[in-house]
Amino acid sequence: MDADVIVVGAGLAGLVAAHELTSRGRRVALVDQENAANLGGQAFWSFGGLFLVDSPEQRRLGVKDSFDLAWNDWQGSAGFDRTEDEDSWAVRWARAYVEWAAGEKRSWLAGHGITFLPTVGWAERGDLRAGGHGNSVPRFHIAWGTGTGVVEPFVAHAKQAVRDGLLTRHHRHRVDHLVVEDGTARGVRGTVLAEDHSPRGVASNRDPVGEFELTAQAVIVTSGGIGADHDIVRRHWPERLGTAPAEMVTGVPTYVDGRMLDISAEAGARLVNRDRMWHYTEGVRNWDPIWPGHGIRILPGPSSMWFDALGRRLPEPCLPGYDTLGTLRHLRTADDLAGHDHSWFILTQKIIEKEFALSGSEQNPDITAKDRAGFLRERVLGKGAPGPVDAFLRKGADFVSAPNLEQLVDRMNGLTDKPLLDAAAIRRQIEARDLQMANPYAKDAQVQGIRNARRYIGDRLGRVATPHRILDPAAGPLIGVKLHVLTRKTLGGIQTDLDSRALGADGTPVEGLYAAGEVAGFGGGGVHGYNALEGTFLGGCLFSGRAAGRAAARQTG
Repeated sequence: MDADVIVVGAGLAGLVAAHELTSRGRRVALVDQENAANLGGQAFWSFGGLFLVDSPEQRRLGVKDSFDLAWNDWQGSAGFDRTEDEDSWAVRWARAYVEWAAGEKRSWLAGHGITFLPTVGWAERGDLRAGGHGNSVPRFHIAWGTGTGVVEPFVAHAKQAVRDGLLTRHHRHRVDHLVVEDGTARGVRGTVLAEDHSPRGVASNRDPVGEFELTAQAVIVTSGGIGADHDIVRRHWPERLGTAPAEMVTGVPTYVDGRMLDISAEAGARLVNRDRMWHYTEGVRNWDPIWPGHGIRILPGPSSMWFDALGRRLPEPCLPGYDTLGTLRHLRTADDLAGHDHSWFILTQKIIEKEFALSGSEQNPDITAKDRAGFLRERVLGKGAPGPVDAFLRKGADFVSAPNLEQLVDRMNGLTDKPLLDAAAIRRQIEARDLQMANPYAKDAQVQGIRNARRYIGDRLGRVATPHRILDPAAGPLIGVKLHVLTRKTLGGIQTDLDSRALGADGTPVEGLYAAGEVAGFGGGGVHGYNALEGTFLGGCLFSGRAAGRAAARQTG
């Protein structure tokens, strides 16, 4: 055999699985359709947020968290409703993951040299129900180094394993078939692609120059999701989210094409929960794109006012940073919005300086470089918007600013095929909101949320602007941001048991076949259910990749 185990996909889940295998002396063949520059895959580009429960960082900030609270939040968010079938393993994966996040996860990460910023972010604040979707407390721990830093130790492990003769890397090898003989996975067959020296993330050629076949005792599929293929996204777009947008921006590199899902199904693996997916509504076109249609997600604080394409303020819980899929559902199911693929933020200079962050390692160079002094200088002591945010404000095609509301709305209308916004109607809505700012209490749900966020020291110091009127000239100029749906994550996939063994249609494992990461719905074929709590995607790759590597090592021992 060519190896003890073949790992298909050189992203984070694949690298973690390979590390678990090689550290136990197993020989691994790591196969990927991209060149060596893309080692680490999609995770390299991420912001590096990780979901932890009752961490030292939380406790230092006065956050009281517990397994019980986190598990209640997870269940309320997931809404598992197929527990006798498609969710049967997902529920078990979910509980195991929350237990890991409340227990060993942080020390395991520390053992790999991964540390965190002292502040903890409050992502997905939820649908305003105690038993519903959302994080009751801040749990979004950002790794020093962002996603690049999370990937880094496992890349180093892989390179050392190559030197030790335990790992062979097969780049530009596209898997077209999983070889299953007598019900057991025996290897892979596919196409050798022409060399391509494109930089990381840039779309590469698909020119065939040969064929290959590799054999092993086991195969682990860690090939990612469907986010770069808008046709597949639309094919599986669920009716509950209305109509799929005609135009979207892309939050992942082109190679995130979902090919291995159907290939795995042809080999006997069961695909479940394919109607569950995770896309953002705060996407903007990257002024300096790396891959085609490259979009960046705004990580907003709670103060920007959100309007639909026709200029109506979004209802709660469709508030910035609260309920991602709830907002997507609202924007895609309202009858008079079906023909419009965008929405709007209206905010002030004061808000953008304090509250706007951009997702992605390349949009956070200070954190990615682990430049603690630069982080303090730029984000805590600095004046004005952070450099990457300011660049979008100056160069981004979706950003406009103006000294008064009428000019702002006129410039916003200039970004659409025909003017849809009425300045007088928007003024009435903003003035009504501004009247709520006179007291430290209010009936407006968003204003209540701002006041609530300011009670958390992490938000007050670095994430939420001092409450003020949007139309206060001293807080200006005014800013409008055109927002697009940004494709991102697959929440369903190959159904697996707790050892990451791929299950067949009859619920029994396909011998020798494993799956981990996004292709497996981050574990069990859908560990998140219908919603994600954020910081759980990288963590899902780590957790399921680790399980797959350890289980495959036992099988091949």
